[in-house]
Amino acid sequence: MTLQDRIPERYAWLSVGAAIATIALKTVAWQLTGSVGMLSDAMESLVNLAAAMLALWMLRLAAAPPDVEHPFGRSKAEYFSSGIEGALIVLAAGGIIYAAAPRLIEPRPIDLPALGIAVSVIASAINFWTARVLLGAAMRHHSITLEADARHLLTDVWTSAGVLVAVALVALSGWLLLDPLIAIAVAVNIVWTGAKLMQRSFAGLLDAAIPEPERDEISKILQEYTRRYGVSFHAVRTRRAGARRFVSFHLLVPDEWTVHHAHHIAEEVEARIIALVPHASLFSHIEPISDPRSYDDIELDR
Repeated sequence: MTLQDRIPERYAWLSVGAAIATIALKTVAWQLTGSVGMLSDAMESLVNLAAAMLALWMLRLAAAPPDVEHPFGRSKAEYFSSGIEGALIVLAAGGIIYAAAPRLIEPRPIDLPALGIAVSVIASAINFWTARVLLGAAMRHHSITLEADARHLLTDVWTSAGVLVAVALVALSGWLLLDPLIAIAVAVNIVWTGAKLMQRSFAGLLDAAIPEPERDEISKILQEYTRRYGVSFHAVRTRRAGARRFVSFHLLVPDEWTVHHAHHIAEEVEARIIALVPHASLFSHIEPISDPRSYDDIELDR
């Protein structure tokens, strides 16, 4: 495992530290206020810690080098992390609703709202800063695990904001039902984030193509070489597995070309694609352009 491979793992440790800090702060806020909204916020922070530990484990697994049993590596492990994290978000939403529902029947006053809000604001600030750092790292290192963790933390920030508004309004208005109502509304909202994370993970596990902008750039390169050299391309396929991208194509060349010349052009095309698509592995196959059999293997199942 290289130093570069370990960088995302270091960011996962940051998420673990932030989760531990926010659990402590939000638990204090709940104890001070007795608010079910504050309790729901603390419960979601427990999910944050579980998700951060899972992300750390999956990043370490994804960064493991290829071996005989896994010749393409284990980069798809990241999809399990983000998918399970999405499920944990949905689970946390269910826990919030479960805790808030009894307060609809028996509302309770909130104690020390100002102090509880102040403590919770500190916890939210930690989560917001951590989420921004993780998002930046996810974009740089193309890590769906770090991105999922960051999105989860940002969801937690919005959850906390809703809870803080509810606690403040309850303290000002005396309308005790607002506390559980806001908690339930926040829970329904975060289900959407969890569902999107799970859907993205399933797409990755099903060998989804690389993003459309990257596919467009590949198409431009292939069209350029088609015009310049009279070659042709088919069976162009892409897929992604975590941070890795896989691109394959068949290069059809004029019959009179030597193997050396055809290989040189293929190497040029591969180098151009690698320069544009981060973490790409290229596979090319050279065929004679006039041989009818060159067109029999275009489909995935030949």
